[in-house]
Amino acid sequence: MTRTTIGRRRFLGAMGLTAASAAIAAETKAQDTTGDAPLPSTPATEPVLTRTVPKTGERLTALGLGTFLTFDRRPGEARDDLREVFRRYVAGGGRVVDTSPLYGSAEVSVGQFMAEMPEASEIFLTNKIWATGEYLGDESHAEESFQQSRLRTWRDTINLMQCHSITNAQVVVPLLRSWKKEGKIQHVGITHHEASAQEALTKFIESGEVDFVQTNYSIFDRNAERRLLPSAADNGVAILINLPLEKARLLKVVEGQPLPEFANEFGAKTWAQFFLKWVMAHPAVTCVLCGTSNPDHMSDNLQAMRGPLPDEAMRRRMFTHMEAIPGFSSISTMPWYPGKEQLYSGLIRDAQAKARNRLEE
Repeated sequence: MTRTTIGRRRFLGAMGLTAASAAIAAETKAQDTTGDAPLPSTPATEPVLTRTVPKTGERLTALGLGTFLTFDRRPGEARDDLREVFRRYVAGGGRVVDTSPLYGSAEVSVGQFMAEMPEASEIFLTNKIWATGEYLGDESHAEESFQQSRLRTWRDTINLMQCHSITNAQVVVPLLRSWKKEGKIQHVGITHHEASAQEALTKFIESGEVDFVQTNYSIFDRNAERRLLPSAADNGVAILINLPLEKARLLKVVEGQPLPEFANEFGAKTWAQFFLKWVMAHPAVTCVLCGTSNPDHMSDNLQAMRGPLPDEAMRRRMFTHMEAIPGFSSISTMPWYPGKEQLYSGLIRDAQAKARNRLEE
């Protein structure tokens, strides 16, 4: 079988930003697999793929910007590269940004970057609450966290507030529902990043208490297909996806591997687009969150929400192809961001290093 050998670096290097913009403009206008209409054109791009929030009919772009680790910087450190990532994401049509008070300084950066852009009001901001309180049922820490998030992101009303990692959910979720009634937030959600938590997330979907669920899902970890995604489709709950690239582990496994020629059939020109389109193509998926601190990688990722998506037969073919690649089956044993351990060195990494040092003393 003939295959193309264009990888992420070669694709970006060959096209450059100007050529990449021209390529975007030449894309055929497309709708996503649910039949939702594309967003209106922005000055820099053609329409992008969108999905509808089942309970409200609101349209979200199929690619969202995640900020865990990637947007965490120590106070005083330069953030120009992050600002450029954010600028390219918004200029490329992206309108969903996910952050959390637990993401080091990421929440502050998001608020600053949004405030600098005329499109700020169009951005669907998803944030989180992680709070246990000083005693059982104590809501004060959650209230303080919420007020802090509003100040950091310069938002009076937050589009989606999520109970982070199902922490203290029996207190936090009812509190979020009350904030929604009061108009402080627009949607209620709950999150986790491990497949072992998907049974608990599914129960929240079936309870009718949440509008959104955020979970992990990738061509490697397909556990969400068993119950969570079908349940979301049946109950009208929107799904945000985290770890679509398995924290760069998928890209590490295919390093040096040629992209299969059949990727051209759904417009994927790099491995990143290959993996992101695979996730976006599931009809229950509303938005795929993908983080990066590299502006060129953002330009690459944005291409995934343009053009056709693979159908179910093609998705099976994509998975079969990946099964034959050495190392694919053992991705879960690899560290996050392999080979990039020093790239993300913000407040979170500092805290983790201190914890390790205490154990070694």
